Amino acid sequence: MRKITNKLIRKFKCYLVNEEKSSSTIDKYIRDITVFMEWCKETELNKSVVLEYKQDIVEKYAPASVNSILSSLNSFFAYNEWYDLKLKALKIQRQIFASRDKELTKAEYERLLFAAKQKKNQRLYHLMQTICATGIRVSELKAITVSAIKCGQAAINCKGKMRIVFLPKQLCKMLKNYIKENNIKSGSVFVSKNGKPLDRSNIWSDMKKLCESAGVAKGKVFPHNLRHLFARTYYSIQKDVVRLADILGHSNVNTTRIYTMEAGEIHRKQIQRLGLLIC
Repeated sequence: MRKITNKLIRKFKCYLVNEEKSSSTIDKYIRDITVFMEWCKETELNKSVVLEYKQDIVEKYAPASVNSILSSLNSFFAYNEWYDLKLKALKIQRQIFASRDKELTKAEYERLLFAAKQKKNQRLYHLMQTICATGIRVSELKAITVSAIKCGQAAINCKGKMRIVFLPKQLCKMLKNYIKENNIKSGSVFVSKNGKPLDRSNIWSDMKKLCESAGVAKGKVFPHNLRHLFARTYYSIQKDVVRLADILGHSNVNTTRIYTMEAGEIHRKQIQRLGLLIC
């Protein structure tokens, strides 16, 4: 009989660790599989059951979220050699523009910074600027160390790939003052009260608290959107998606293209300037 158990999930987690998956990837895989286990209860697994679950999540989540969950499950099925249970991802037509409801503008970003400053949250104020000025992931913030700031560059190891991220001089100057004011001698700059690197959820929560005073919709305010703002701003000036992919640490340029999508209104104006209508 094929059933998901906590023991199987623990073994799979050990496998992911040995495969050197990032902690955020491991957490997501385990979370998705645990939710599936709770949905299944004591039911024996077969293709009909997993297809029923697929239909259930299709009705509840956006297509991209569904495919993300299916990826977690398929990895777990492959690990257990349950190949007949693997599911096909949904086919999603690639969008050529971003949703206006999700795109964080430069003006909104500046209002968030002002709100953080008003609340005297210097850590968040500097943290948001660090992500937005470099395009790094939240999980890569731990690489922003005292020594990295002194030499003006950070060595980042993410998902088994090494890259160097250059830190703008103005950012280094700001962070040196922050380090001095907070008596940080070594190690990561952005840490909790107990000295550990900040958790993604803590940063997310702190940013959400700025929304009301900054006048920015909550749906736009999350750490990864700062990375998107960096990518769009860089591309609007340089128009070099290959170089941008290297800076962001993407293996696939198609991933980078998602980051450079502009709002639909910009595309509308471009189409209207074609001059192909005669009134």
